[in-house]
Amino acid sequence: MRGGVDPRVTALGCSSEVLTEPAPRSFLGVRGLRQVVVVGGGLGGLRVVEALRREGFAGRVRLVGEEEMSPYDRPPLSKEILRGERAPETAYLRSPEKLAELDAELLLGRPARALDLARRRVELVDSASVGFDALIIATGAAPRTLPELDGLPGVYTLRTLADSLRLKDALGRARHVTVVGAGFIGSEVAASARKLGCEVTIVEPETTPLARAVGPEMGGVLMELHREHGTELRLGVTVDSADGENSGRLTLSDGTTLATDVVVVGVGVVPNTAWLEGSGLELDRGIVCGADLNAGAPGVYAVGDVASWPNELLGRRMRVEHWTNTAEQARHAVRNLLHETDAPFLGSNYVWSDQYGLRIQFVGTLGDELEVVRGSVDAREFLAWYRDGDRLVGAIAIGLPKPLMKTKRLIEERRNWQDALATLDD
Repeated sequence: MRGGVDPRVTALGCSSEVLTEPAPRSFLGVRGLRQVVVVGGGLGGLRVVEALRREGFAGRVRLVGEEEMSPYDRPPLSKEILRGERAPETAYLRSPEKLAELDAELLLGRPARALDLARRRVELVDSASVGFDALIIATGAAPRTLPELDGLPGVYTLRTLADSLRLKDALGRARHVTVVGAGFIGSEVAASARKLGCEVTIVEPETTPLARAVGPEMGGVLMELHREHGTELRLGVTVDSADGENSGRLTLSDGTTLATDVVVVGVGVVPNTAWLEGSGLELDRGIVCGADLNAGAPGVYAVGDVASWPNELLGRRMRVEHWTNTAEQARHAVRNLLHETDAPFLGSNYVWSDQYGLRIQFVGTLGDELEVVRGSVDAREFLAWYRDGDRLVGAIAIGLPKPLMKTKRLIEERRNWQDALATLDD
């Protein structure tokens, strides 16, 4: 790579053209679609383009992306690529040849700045105007920052491939690393830094890491996992200030100080919806969608981190920031668009995280009760189920991937507790 850009992929020019001419193809699709615009150049955007072609759409497809690079995978950024175990170019989701087979026009490095629903156009930052018959939004999210640390040297967030490479270089020179936030990304960065030989401290405002995601009991298990591998935890505290010139000494809310070489802020993300303000789409911590992922306008859908939808499977409105959810929503939105259906998306909220050589998997949601149904928590190889009344609603596993994936299917089939247990026994 040169300057972080895949030299094998070329974006369209950056003039002020109006990109609205019709596609020179005969296929019009069920709705008479000729042009579909996909905004978002990551996993979600790519999976949308792939699904359009797989479902037989032969019209013009344009992929608008903020980054200049072709779509790449994010999970390795906090793990193998951060640790130098994989070359950065292996993160690309498709080779240039495979990408070309999709026959999509790539408008990379040209972020969307506005949406004009009345004229069915996406306005780009370079003043180009991209016309569409249908639009699928997959703009993802951006890391939250901390005002106390903004602009200070030695402070990093992790979202892009460029972020991962910058942080990798910093970790190579660091002795002590402080991770603010013990969510999945923060925990993975902490585990990677420990593997690289750094001293690591996690600063987490909650008293139990990931308690909101996996519950207090399993959050406690993950907390002990950090400690077993030499990661220090400062729980129930926040960062009050740095020393004013750099991030080398942090003052925490309990009055203690912490010397550090590198600070990684992992305190969640913000959906990338600023460009949609004033568009007419409803925004509320994401794009408010129907159960079918339609964003409230004809032919306009949202998928991935940016989409908030009522999940009938789990009985709540959700906005999910996980890889599997994004890929599944992309396929679902395309089917609803092309086949003029309004089938609800029933996502089971599956996520995995690799930490300290262990694979942690979660699916579904929390329940009223938790029961270990396979293995041993102490041995760090187990499957535990979450129960809500007589229904299996969620599961967490360490080191038992096949039983967890079977549980995922049981949740999607809405099995009751006893039936699910009998099926697991089989």
